[in-house]
Amino acid sequence: MARARSKAAYMISAVAEQYQIHPQTLRLYEREGLLAPSRSEGNTRLYTDDDLERLEVILKLTRELGVNLAGVEIILNMREKMAGMQRQIEEFVSTLNHEFTVRARKSAEEPQHSLIPVIQVMSLTGLESERKAEARKRRTDSRKQ
Repeated sequence: MARARSKAAYMISAVAEQYQIHPQTLRLYEREGLLAPSRSEGNTRLYTDDDLERLEVILKLTRELGVNLAGVEIILNMREKMAGMQRQIEEFVSTLNHEFTVRARKSAEEPQHSLIPVIQVMSLTGLESERKAEARKRRTDSRKQ
């Protein structure tokens, strides 16, 4: 049986030092709901790699782009919603691909009875092209007169 990989966890002092921010800033981000570090049995904040990625986004928005914390919250919420929508789209595409595969196999195994045979559909398409050509010719002829 495969063992679950343990996630690395960093204490607040290590994270603060690594990102050159004050530990109070990290606590503020937690109070504002921007970060949600896990807690040890002794109630010590533990930051995972996912928390650090989120912190990097927060710091980029605040330091480089000058976004305030309310704006950061909105941006992070929008990012989460977009990621959720992306997952839904991927699931939808996967379901569609599966359905196309199943139907392609089914149609290859047994003939489908169409309402309009393929030959007639092609000839209807040809008729439509002929009608368009005739209409163009009539317009050209009426302009000459």
